[in-house]
Amino acid sequence: MDIMRSGHIARLAAVTGVLLVTGACASSGGVAGISTAAPTTEPVAAQGPVTATIPAPTPTPRPSVDVPEGDAPVPVPPPKLSEFTYAFPVKGCAVSYQSRLLVLPKTTIWAGKGCAFVSPVSGVVHEVNTANRWRPSTDRGQDREGRFVTVVGDDGVRYLGGHLDSVAPGIRPGVRVGAGQTLGLLGNSGNARDTASNLYFAISWKTEPSLWWVRRGMVEPWDYLNAWLNGNRTLSPADEVRAVMARTGPAPRCTVLCKPKSMPKPTERPEPPENPIVIGSAAPAGG
Repeated sequence: MDIMRSGHIARLAAVTGVLLVTGACASSGGVAGISTAAPTTEPVAAQGPVTATIPAPTPTPRPSVDVPEGDAPVPVPPPKLSEFTYAFPVKGCAVSYQSRLLVLPKTTIWAGKGCAFVSPVSGVVHEVNTANRWRPSTDRGQDREGRFVTVVGDDGVRYLGGHLDSVAPGIRPGVRVGAGQTLGLLGNSGNARDTASNLYFAISWKTEPSLWWVRRGMVEPWDYLNAWLNGNRTLSPADEVRAVMARTGPAPRCTVLCKPKSMPKPTERPEPPENPIVIGSAAPAGG
């Protein structure tokens, strides 16, 4: 009897719990007091532009550092390119020269009258011309440099300095000279007589004087002049000279400015007749 009463009470409690849960879900208050209705929002009025001042960063003071002074730069000599040391061919004067081919592979070094022409390298004097034989009426190629000196260097290269005003005392063929030794003084002899003082400078190889066109220049000299003046005084033209000589042969034919000007033929004077006839002569006195 008690058992049946207990079961009835249990079933009644279960039905009552279900009804309570169902009522809570249907209520506008939601479950456990939590509302299930959509929240209401009120419109927010638009705000004006927002400005803010950003403070500048505070500079961080740097500690003062005393930078030590460095040592003076150590001059480094240029690399040695040959066993020879060269000298620029004009000594003790301001110079200028062109670095481009004009007619012959040579250059004109402009400098004041009386500046020293010096041997570019140690060697032996080959040719010396102390007489100014050039004449505009003939313009012979072998005379165009006027007074000149050539030196065959220990490097096997021949160097020509022309248009000299004078040749230094004691400079003659066969005399040994050193690099930088004075060979003459600059002037404007030869076909430079209407120009300022200058040095006709040319590089070639040793030949007989009859091949004067070789002496006047076979290798462009300005790269070597630039090096001897401001760069490397051991830059040698010997390899280039040998290469050009191998290409042209040691005795090439003249191809530029070879012939002198044609000389006008002298006027032939007629020979007098054997028995000249005198016209209008006076009769001898007493005749």
